Amino acid sequence: MSRFLRVLTLEQAKTKLGENWRPRPHAVTLSLDDVLDRVLAGDVVSKIDVPPFDRAAYDGYAVRASDTFGAGEGAPVELTLVGHLRAGTWPKKRLRKGECIEISTGAPTPKGSDAVAMSEHAVAEGKKVGVYRAVAPSENVAERGSDIRKGQRVAQAGELLTHVRLGVLAAVGAERVRVFPRPKVAVISSGAELVRSGGRLNPGKIYDVDGPALSGAVSSCGAEPVYLGIAPDRASEIRRFVRKGLRECDVVLISGGSSAGAGDIIPQVVDGMGKPGVIVHGLALKPGKPTFIAVLDGKPVFGLPGYPVSALMVFDQLVADYLRDISGAPKPHASTVRARLTARVLSARGRRELVPVRLVDKAGRWLAEPILKGSGAVTSLSTAEGYVEVPLEYELVDEGEMVEVKLFGGGRHG
Repeated sequence: MSRFLRVLTLEQAKTKLGENWRPRPHAVTLSLDDVLDRVLAGDVVSKIDVPPFDRAAYDGYAVRASDTFGAGEGAPVELTLVGHLRAGTWPKKRLRKGECIEISTGAPTPKGSDAVAMSEHAVAEGKKVGVYRAVAPSENVAERGSDIRKGQRVAQAGELLTHVRLGVLAAVGAERVRVFPRPKVAVISSGAELVRSGGRLNPGKIYDVDGPALSGAVSSCGAEPVYLGIAPDRASEIRRFVRKGLRECDVVLISGGSSAGAGDIIPQVVDGMGKPGVIVHGLALKPGKPTFIAVLDGKPVFGLPGYPVSALMVFDQLVADYLRDISGAPKPHASTVRARLTARVLSARGRRELVPVRLVDKAGRWLAEPILKGSGAVTSLSTAEGYVEVPLEYELVDEGEMVEVKLFGGGRHG
């Protein structure tokens, strides 16, 4: 009996894959210029105080706070101006009683001073400055270490390095940090009917949807998609595309051509390309039954359904977490939403069914509207915000029941 299309549950398929391949993330050290949107592989601890010295929080005059006590609109305190300080310079003069120094925002405060009188509360006339509002000690001064203390953790392993987080790392002088490299994922579409988006559509042809859609899904998992294009339905071409993917990338995704039809030859072709070859062909999943998994040259090859919505849902169920493991990417913050089903959903016992849904906010509560056009409909792709899982042992989920909607890419619903 052929070992192809021997249906396994998703859990059994993952166990089988785990026996032949495991994701092994490894960290690399890169310059701060090269780590945007990568995941931090280790904590970063500040080696300095931030700010590294007491500095003026506003333009004004560095003063001894006690010299300003009693100052008011009608009775200014008069101080002697003895110098000027700009950001980037270092004070050499010590401030004495009755003196002040003009200071700009960010400049280090001079010894002897303990506050800054803001420029809008003072008037200078020659060497004299009238202060019209008293200041307390430390007022308008950003003290050394008031933002970040030396030895303080400023970034944690597993964090995504956004542009904001890079600014924090730059502030503590972190020139190089350890991050997880983005795994490269080859994305291959297959089918004689496919044309790359923007190309000429001859009779019987359609545009390739899976390539761009799966590339975006790969990116959302912290990996780098490498779209190799459309493989014709010929064994030699399929081998050529898959070999290129294995040579250039860490993981290979190929959509279409994996069912039991006469033109669906990909699992058989891939199986002959190395050991152990195809280890899973057939999932107890609807849509997604013809999905296959192979391991070649120590790298996984995932064969996904050809219909775009099917491909994305199976990617989410089967592939996404492996890519996140390799890239160190965190799981999406809001990956599910509780919603009330607006229509009955029927399913076959013994098969996990994935039903794409649209979310509707009604009086502050989410409703999940099943999209029943079929996973081959492009409108299913454009309107589906997520999907509902019907477990193996269920034959229906009734209208009005509360369900968990798993959002594509984490979603924006909360």
